[in-house]
Amino acid sequence: MNHVLAFSIIFFAALTPIVCQRSDSALRQIREQDVFSKGGDIPTLAAAEHLSRAETYSSNRLFPEARAHWMKVLEVYPADTGVPKALFGIARSFMWERQYDKSVEWFERLTKDHLNTKDGREGLAFKGASYVRLGKNLEAAKTYEQYISMFPNGERIDSAHLNTIDAYREAGMYDEADAWVEKTVSRFDSTPTETNALHARLRMEIFRERWPQAAAAADALSRSASFRASMTSLDEVRYLKGLALEKAGRKQDAMDTYGSIGNSYASYFGGLASERLAKGGAKMHIPAPLTSKQIADSPVMYLTDLLRESKKRNIDPRFLLAIMKQESVFKPGAKSPAGARGLLQLVYDTAIKYKDAAGYPNLQPDDLYRPSVNIALGAEYVAFLKKEFGGMYEAIAASYNGGEDNAHRWLNRSKPKDPGVFTSEVGFAETKNYVLKVMNNYRIYKALYTEDLQRK
Repeated sequence: MNHVLAFSIIFFAALTPIVCQRSDSALRQIREQDVFSKGGDIPTLAAAEHLSRAETYSSNRLFPEARAHWMKVLEVYPADTGVPKALFGIARSFMWERQYDKSVEWFERLTKDHLNTKDGREGLAFKGASYVRLGKNLEAAKTYEQYISMFPNGERIDSAHLNTIDAYREAGMYDEADAWVEKTVSRFDSTPTETNALHARLRMEIFRERWPQAAAAADALSRSASFRASMTSLDEVRYLKGLALEKAGRKQDAMDTYGSIGNSYASYFGGLASERLAKGGAKMHIPAPLTSKQIADSPVMYLTDLLRESKKRNIDPRFLLAIMKQESVFKPGAKSPAGARGLLQLVYDTAIKYKDAAGYPNLQPDDLYRPSVNIALGAEYVAFLKKEFGGMYEAIAASYNGGEDNAHRWLNRSKPKDPGVFTSEVGFAETKNYVLKVMNNYRIYKALYTEDLQRK
């Protein structure tokens, strides 16, 4: 739902100023210095040092340790200019831990006294996102409307409009949602935000199973929109129109629409459309042969570990390779700004949930750089997600990147439970792009290799 919030939700961009990459040696150093890591309390330091250490812990997803330092700032330095940052950090950390009641409580403390700061403005937007995750969609809509009213030129004004549309939709208030589509189109004429608003209307009509209106919304979007830098594409809109026509009983029109989408290994919706053509008895588009670059960019690495761990858990090793390619380009020492480590870019707080089942009960953050450890933990996590989402690979990929609760919400608002409809509902730009790339990677690996990773 939080369209332009995607990058801050995924990559902590809203925690400012934050060093993009905190070294592992810095983390080890402060963990040794902080007494609480040995069961005690932390000493009082300068406010700036508490903030710095909190950011280091937070960027490595060690949230209780981060909160201990933010709380020190609030307790010892209540007049410090870093107080809004500490309040925002505490609220966001609870949001990351899915303790949304607590995140709302702390965002309210932040916005009550510091709404004139950038952290306060950010906090107002994230309070709306917390309400969404609590299922309080009307409260979310009102919060986003408050942001729009108070900060008409704010950093998140476009996402506030788009989130208002989806919040009213999820609250079942379709007329209000449609009214906000019109307001957003008027406010952001000829911009990607206009395209995203029209796409929101199309998704809403699909969800409501109003097939003629959905086809009309797709036509309007195709005629008037520029898809550059938007959350959708012409291939996606055509696919959704084809689905609407098919559901409306207009089979030949649906096949013609699917047939207008070119099939290639770079087009996720083209692949889906080709499958629909085949199921409908129409001529299936055959993609062009893979290029030498596509083949070279899709190697099989860590074969022994991949086969061992995937077979234990009945998952497709080609899907793990598709994720690995997208996450780290097969670099075991890779680390992201959000503290994700290794081949499958696992964050520590996720990894420790699966450490016992994977056979690593004494897991430490640096262990995630070891390929065998990372692959075992990643396979365990993917196996859990496969069960959680009924084997829908798109939902697994979305959850892997954007979080399980978000993926469940996108799946809940996908009607019918079609992979293409689900992908259209993914509400973070970063995560949607990730799903498309992983699924295209997976398609290439399936074209090249058997499930035993033997070249075809």
